[in-house]
Amino acid sequence: MKSGLLLIDLQNDYFPGGRMELVGIEQASIKARNLQDAFREKERPIFQMQHIFHNADAGFFIPQTDGIDIYERIKPLPSERVIEKHYPNSFLKTSLLDELKKAEIEQLVLCGAMSHMCIDATVRAAADLGFKCVLVHDACATRDLQFGNKTITAEEVHGSFMNALGFAYADIVTCQKFLSQ
Repeated sequence: MKSGLLLIDLQNDYFPGGRMELVGIEQASIKARNLQDAFREKERPIFQMQHIFHNADAGFFIPQTDGIDIYERIKPLPSERVIEKHYPNSFLKTSLLDELKKAEIEQLVLCGAMSHMCIDATVRAAADLGFKCVLVHDACATRDLQFGNKTITAEEVHGSFMNALGFAYADIVTCQKFLSQ
C-alpha cells in the first residue's frame, strides 16, 4: 500500500511569537520532522498544507505576513508539494485529492494543527474519500478552548478528538510506533 505524508498547517502563527500559539506545538513539530525525515529517506511523497485566510479579521494566517510561512524546522524541499488552502478541510477547493490520486496514494499519514479543527476535518474527509488514514497524535497540537464559563484544556481537546477519530476514521499512533513499523 503506497503511503504519503500530509503535514497540515505547521506555520509560524502557531509557534511561540505567532498570532495563535498552540500548546505543545514545538514538540509536535519535532515529531513531524521525524516523520518528514523518514519519508524523505524512503523517497515517499510528502505534501504540506498551508492555510491562508482571505479575511484579515481572522487574526492569524493573514496573507503577506510571515505567520503564513511553513515553520523553519519542517520547511519543504523543492520536490515536496505545498498546497494552499482556505478552509479547515484540506480537500475543500484544493488540488489535494488530485495530487494524491496522481501519486497513487492509498494510505495517508497525517499530522499538524489544530487537532480539533483542520486535523479533524481533513482526517474525516480523507477517510470518506477512501484513504486509509494513520494519524500520528503526538505530531499534532491544539489549544485551550472555551465553552460557556469552562476552559477545556488543550490536552482534553486533543484527547477527545483523537479518541473520536480513532473510533471510525483513522489508526491513532505515536510517532515512535509509526516509525518502528
